[in-house]
Amino acid sequence: MKKTMIFSCLVAATLVSGCKNMGGIDTDALTKSGMSAYKAATLSDADVKTLSEQSCAEMDKQNTIAPASSTYAKRLNKIAKALGNNIDGTPVTYKVYMTKEVNAWAMANGCIRVYSGLMDMMTNNEVEAVLGHEMGHVALGHSRKAMQTAYATLAARDAISASSAAGAQLSQSQLGDLGENLINSAFSRSQESAADDFSYDLLKKRNISRQGLVTSFDKLAKLDAGSEKSMFDSHPPSAERAKHIRDRIAADSKK
Repeated sequence: MKKTMIFSCLVAATLVSGCKNMGGIDTDALTKSGMSAYKAATLSDADVKTLSEQSCAEMDKQNTIAPASSTYAKRLNKIAKALGNNIDGTPVTYKVYMTKEVNAWAMANGCIRVYSGLMDMMTNNEVEAVLGHEMGHVALGHSRKAMQTAYATLAARDAISASSAAGAQLSQSQLGDLGENLINSAFSRSQESAADDFSYDLLKKRNISRQGLVTSFDKLAKLDAGSEKSMFDSHPPSAERAKHIRDRIAADSKK
């Protein structure tokens, strides 16, 4: 699995009116398959949920998941408990992938996955901040748009027919590719900033320290400066994000 950036982990693209165009999508191939770029990028909520569930299940098969009895799983469940297991009516499922990569991501169906490499690097409060950020991508619709774009890319490459029900005819390989496209995409700067603020507000609402947002960015800034590739490579600079959160904490302290 390719390394990506962490707080988004998730994905990125925006659709027709978004910050990014449908870059990388072969519109000629879409036309030949009978699927317009618009149709591929405007999947229904039910379609997005189905594709997310199938893609997440395939990613789970391709990765080593920490057993429920493991220290990692117990720790993540304890951390996540403070944030809840529901995002605006969407149930959340948390799992840990056993890999040294520093990453985390979420899909529109509430599937949130955290890598053991990230948990080794961060404190509980910092992991809470990461989870809040990922929940923000789901709540703010970023994950939904990302799935639409990833599916459009897959449709163009594999000439999926416009008459095909979303996910109905996708092979395990295609579902795996769809998941990889999501995880290895990058959210826009505005989406990342919005998810940062969502995490801040959620932590504040739950009476959880927001300092973890700052220190997690500080740690990622060191990765950014080093030779290692971090999941934040395409996000706004980590130092810039840390400053924004520090400014918000300072402003709140004056109220």
